Amino acid sequence: QPVSSSLIMCRALSAANSLATLVIDHCEDKGLSEGGILHEGRTSSLLGLKGIPSVSEELMVARDAILAESLSARVHIAHVSVKGSIRELRAAKERGVRITAEATPHHLVLNDAALVTADANLKVNPPLRAEEDRLSLVEAVRSGVIDVFATDHAPHTIEDKARGLREAPFGINGLETAVSLLLDRLVAKGVLSLSRFVEMSSTAPARILGLDRKGSLRTGSDADLTILNLRREWIVDTGSFQSLSRNSPFHGWKLRGAPVMTIVGGRIAYPFDESEAEVTAA
Repeated sequence: QPVSSSLIMCRALSAANSLATLVIDHCEDKGLSEGGILHEGRTSSLLGLKGIPSVSEELMVARDAILAESLSARVHIAHVSVKGSIRELRAAKERGVRITAEATPHHLVLNDAALVTADANLKVNPPLRAEEDRLSLVEAVRSGVIDVFATDHAPHTIEDKARGLREAPFGINGLETAVSLLLDRLVAKGVLSLSRFVEMSSTAPARILGLDRKGSLRTGSDADLTILNLRREWIVDTGSFQSLSRNSPFHGWKLRGAPVMTIVGGRIAYPFDESEAEVTAA
């Protein structure tokens, strides 16, 4: 839910500032978006469903930037989805506002036209936007206006998502496909360098959140590592997800590049089977 009250947001930013931390905000004007199912545009008209206008996000991003500037406070904008928000972010950063922002893999690779299938696994908040918004978001990632990637992971049951676009809850299973989607659709296509991908996935989030022992290979850092195989090809199969949820629109997608091992605190956490780990290491 958004922080609808500007007074409460102002107090939250002041309190966070006094603690040398930040506020992460979901930007949505509920007065404009209430009852909306998907992005307000051609697809919502075709389906006869109430849309969520772009300005409902853009207005709140602008408000947060103004408040953060007036208080010299830090604010982080969650899951940016529209080009208007990117414009506000760019202008705020140029003014020296202490503002950062994130983008999700699904907003970077999909647009609202995909919803003509009425697949409720595509129902997310903020919604998938128009192609011009998606392209603006990709450019913002390339230029550095967007600081980090985030999955916005929200697991739901098959039964919940089977209720159709009107009744199904918002949310996507984003964790298990995030790395491969970004490697396949951004890094492999030359939109983003591998080093920038690492920075946006690990180093920058750790820095923004003040996690000094994370996002680094320095002596004394936590031994948390993800080992990638950039040539590994796989087909997304939601039936093989480790999560109990299956609400992903990417089932059946062929992707190149994937994690092959994760080490947490110096211990192998994935693969779970030691014999599989030995094969992977070999």
